[in-house]
Amino acid sequence: MRRIGLAVLLALGLTLAPLAVGAQQTGKMPRIGVLGTPTSVEQQHLWDAFRRGLNELGYVEGQNIAFEWRSAVEKKERAQGAAELVRLNVDVIVAAASNTATAVKPLTHTIPIVMVSGDPVADGLVTSLARPGGNVTGLSTLATGIAGKQLELLKEAIPGVSRVAVLWNPDNPVHAEYLREAEAAARELRMQPHRVKAQGTKDYDGAFLAIEKVRAQALLVSGDPIFLEHRVMIAELSARKRLPAMYARREHVEAGGLIAYGTDRIDIMRRVAVYVDKILKGAKPADLPVEQPTKFEFVINMKTAKALGLTIPQTLLLRADQVIE
Repeated sequence: MRRIGLAVLLALGLTLAPLAVGAQQTGKMPRIGVLGTPTSVEQQHLWDAFRRGLNELGYVEGQNIAFEWRSAVEKKERAQGAAELVRLNVDVIVAAASNTATAVKPLTHTIPIVMVSGDPVADGLVTSLARPGGNVTGLSTLATGIAGKQLELLKEAIPGVSRVAVLWNPDNPVHAEYLREAEAAARELRMQPHRVKAQGTKDYDGAFLAIEKVRAQALLVSGDPIFLEHRVMIAELSARKRLPAMYARREHVEAGGLIAYGTDRIDIMRRVAVYVDKILKGAKPADLPVEQPTKFEFVINMKTAKALGLTIPQTLLLRADQVIE
């Protein structure tokens, strides 16, 4: 009896040991490293969307998920924050901008990285959209044809426009293709495009003088992060020159710009949560194709339109996702 009892106990011990290990692994709270700036006003709503996306998937901060936030405003901060997250060996790193993703990618080949990038292939983050091929996957904000759609809407809002300036940043390789697309679309719409470059605040006065010199009747602003950062200044200069402008982000319109048409970044950040969930459940980044945007938003600022003396067609107002009065 003693021998039988001992054998039973040994058998039970061997059976339960793997279960105990599994329980410990299951009970471990995953840590998500976030390389971003959730406290900034322009980014807060995006990170809120990311958190809501995780909540909808059953994750509650402090209960079954934890966050390690690191700032990424300046280049030095990005480098330091990326290094710290790698040293902490978090379960997943979220880098919701091209510059944060490129800061962290060279530091680890094992920690999964969920990124948001304008063009992740051109940025060297993935081998291809269909087959990322490493520890990085996520979403691209690059949408084919978006410049053409922006100019179509601008032309519909202001039918008499024949000369349009395109504000772009030559330091951003992603927007070279956007610029070519915008110029081709402008010509198809019987508008004459004019390239105007700017790389920061020191260039804006000169850029708007150049716009005035070519007698542009409207402005198309590419979706460069530097223009988003300086959106109030650009909106004020456009208002001073009485220049209607089309932007890629709703934040520009909220800052006083006229119209915006671009990818729905709230939807993108909710999709980031889906990628994090899949990876935490065992999926490998190399097996998760990079998503391209499927939802877009169209926003009009009627206060700005009135200040410019413009009458926006009712058909256009009805198609807008939001009209700011």
